Amino acid sequence: MIMKTIIGLEIHAELATASKMFCSCKNEFGAAPNTLVCPTCLGHPGTLPRINENAIKLAVKAGLAFDCEIRQTMKFDRKKYFYPDLTKGYQITQQDEPFAEHGYLEIEANGEPKKVRIQRIHVEEDTGKSTHTEGGNSLLDYNRAGVPLIEIVTEPDLSSAEEAKTFLEGLRERLKYIGSSDVKMEEGSLRCDVNVNVVDNQGNKHAIVEVKNLNSFRAVERAILYEEERQKKALENGETSSKETRRWDETSESTILMRKKDEENDYRFTVDADLPRLNLSDEFIAEIKDSIPELPGDKKKRYMKEYGLNDYDANVLSKDKEVSHYYEDLLSLFNEPELIANWILTETLRRTKEHEISVSEIKLSNENFIKLLKLVKDERTSNNSAKKIFRQIFETNEDPEQVMKDKGLEQINDPDFLIKLVNEVLDENPQSIADFKDGKGRALGFLVGQVMKKSQGKAKPQEANKLIAEELEKR
Repeated sequence: MIMKTIIGLEIHAELATASKMFCSCKNEFGAAPNTLVCPTCLGHPGTLPRINENAIKLAVKAGLAFDCEIRQTMKFDRKKYFYPDLTKGYQITQQDEPFAEHGYLEIEANGEPKKVRIQRIHVEEDTGKSTHTEGGNSLLDYNRAGVPLIEIVTEPDLSSAEEAKTFLEGLRERLKYIGSSDVKMEEGSLRCDVNVNVVDNQGNKHAIVEVKNLNSFRAVERAILYEEERQKKALENGETSSKETRRWDETSESTILMRKKDEENDYRFTVDADLPRLNLSDEFIAEIKDSIPELPGDKKKRYMKEYGLNDYDANVLSKDKEVSHYYEDLLSLFNEPELIANWILTETLRRTKEHEISVSEIKLSNENFIKLLKLVKDERTSNNSAKKIFRQIFETNEDPEQVMKDKGLEQINDPDFLIKLVNEVLDENPQSIADFKDGKGRALGFLVGQVMKKSQGKAKPQEANKLIAEELEKR
């Protein structure tokens, strides 16, 4: 039986504002519980919300970055439900007038481009956070209550766990790139709900299952894979179940039933009368659009076209904003795109990972890095020697030329000196000459190695090879 998986995502991304959505309390992670609160975000009677203009700017920027249509006039609604971490007994959100609709994000699926449609993006406030103790108590921290977030709802265009993960990675990169969110899943500023159902080729469908509050890509991937298998077995047994909400349990590596969805939730939406309709002018939207930087996908294509980089290199260098700026800053000092790209990918990013630092925290100045690359380009030092120099100056930001001289790593390019070394090696190894004459190609490699040994690695291997071949012709 052929089966198809249908997946839609609902992603919550907290906006990178200094203050909360409807009050002036700090929007900050990690503060002591219940210290970033006020009567407004605690839902005290008589308080009035005030719209955070920067939150609207960051939200609209996200909508534009995903090619959405931006609604210019909209309202806020009250979504009423009871939960201990919902301070007011309702959540301020946007029900039927989201600020952004009909966008998309293009991903690569099975080696081909695929557009995943974004149905809508709306602004709302976050809830508080519940912590359940082993003793059976529930502790409530309201620091997060009122933090501005956007909810991004996709169409059910995804068909595998791998596609879902790829989409989320692309979405996270883009939100971080434009600065709308810090997208730190470990801090809860990016969370995901997954809607999954399986359909067979006879048209039989398993009811949609929503898996709530997944806070890592690994959890998203594993939850989808688990649901696929569970639903396929159910369909094979003639079961279609009913709509359910489930959660992912890391310990058992399975989804666990939270509640059945026999009826649609009645949130009793009403217009929030404390907030005016929001009107966005053409100028407001145009200004935000102009502030959006070149996005990773466009940058990748440009790197491949302008600099001749391959797909992999262009992708790595373009997807992180800091790395792409670093690459372009180096290019402005030395127009060698492939050489610079190669060194960033093989050396710089390896060192930043080892030292657990970002590119912006590197001690090595751009000027000294380029000075080292010029030594390589001018063949004043070998590639291997340059890597030894790099390891030192990455930590100290010393002058690479001085380090090269101090360590004796300057490459010998004096042809008279190299000829002298070559003849010494040939005189010391008559058997290798005979082997070479007998067609044993490895003999040439051995002789080159002996020249490199005599020069303490300072001879240029290509030049040594050429000179040995020329001298062998004479003997």
